[in-house]
Amino acid sequence: MTEAHISHTSLEDVEEALKDVIDPELGVNVVDLGLLYGLKYAEDGALLIDMTLTTAACPLTDVIEEQTGKALDGVVDEWRLNWVWMPPWGPEKITDDGRDQMRALGFNI
Repeated sequence: MTEAHISHTSLEDVEEALKDVIDPELGVNVVDLGLLYGLKYAEDGALLIDMTLTTAACPLTDVIEEQTGKALDGVVDEWRLNWVWMPPWGPEKITDDGRDQMRALGFNI
């Protein structure tokens, strides 16, 4: 018996695509903000995305989910977003590129 082989887009390419998802409040992409906590493929082939927000009270989950769908269109066939609140996000999770982007927007970081 042979197993069906499911072809997946590399997680690096998925992460690059997710840089098109911009946090509406801060104007920086979710990858460089450190909001992306994990990427993996489920047994059914769907991409599983663990993501957080700068605050659990953020009302913009719908906006980010919509942007995620647009960013992943043509990249993966199916995806699911799992909002994660632990560990809580903090500014130490922002990448160097994210810090540069925030400074360019006028943030003192």
